[in-house]
Amino acid sequence: MADLEDVQTVDLMSELLRRLKCAQKRDKRLIFIGPPGSGKGTQSPVVKDEYCLCHLSTGDMLRAAVAAKTPLGVKAKEAMDKGELVSDDLVVGIIDEAMNKPKCQKGFILDGFPRTVTQAEKLDEMLKKRGTEIDKVLNFAIDDSVLEERITGRWIHPSSGRSYHTKFAPPKTPGVDDITGEPLIQRKDDNAEVLRSRLAAFHSQTEPVINYYGKKSVLTNIHAEKAPQEVTAEVHKALSS
Repeated sequence: MADLEDVQTVDLMSELLRRLKCAQKRDKRLIFIGPPGSGKGTQSPVVKDEYCLCHLSTGDMLRAAVAAKTPLGVKAKEAMDKGELVSDDLVVGIIDEAMNKPKCQKGFILDGFPRTVTQAEKLDEMLKKRGTEIDKVLNFAIDDSVLEERITGRWIHPSSGRSYHTKFAPPKTPGVDDITGEPLIQRKDDNAEVLRSRLAAFHSQTEPVINYYGKKSVLTNIHAEKAPQEVTAEVHKALSS
């Protein structure tokens, strides 16, 4: 843990002001559901900052728990080393652990979990023991054909990470980075065949989860095919209702 005496006063004050501002916000426990390329990754940081939430990605949390050698992390590593899937109970336990951190005091955004109804039920059980529940589930709904156009048109400049799109943000010269003139590449996953396989898995797994939260009256469908700014406005409207 950092020694506060070594932290610059301006940094301490800005963090204190941020926390005072956050203290006035209502707690929110959110789940973002959506297929790859639906824009969840674009909206998560905006919502996280606006509502003072922590962003909980189960993959990142598992890696962090394993690296920190927490009791749950040790169990997760044992499963991974055997080539087994980490159990739902372990993942929910790691989420439970993460919720104790100061940055999660006002709530969280869960991204990539739950993927099945069983996971959703286990998550609800854990939250109930804490005397709380999921406030809102945002389903980033988008047609598969729109996603295919979005994803298969992406091109990347590997060394800088600059991204282009053949239709929405094309480079000045096709296949070439605007700044360096170096060639652009496509990620291996950014092709129609891989995407269709991932979408089929997403729909078969996640449709029941969407229905589960729909019955609990906490689900809002977001029109994710719109421009990012319009999606942000729709998300804010959903979260303020």
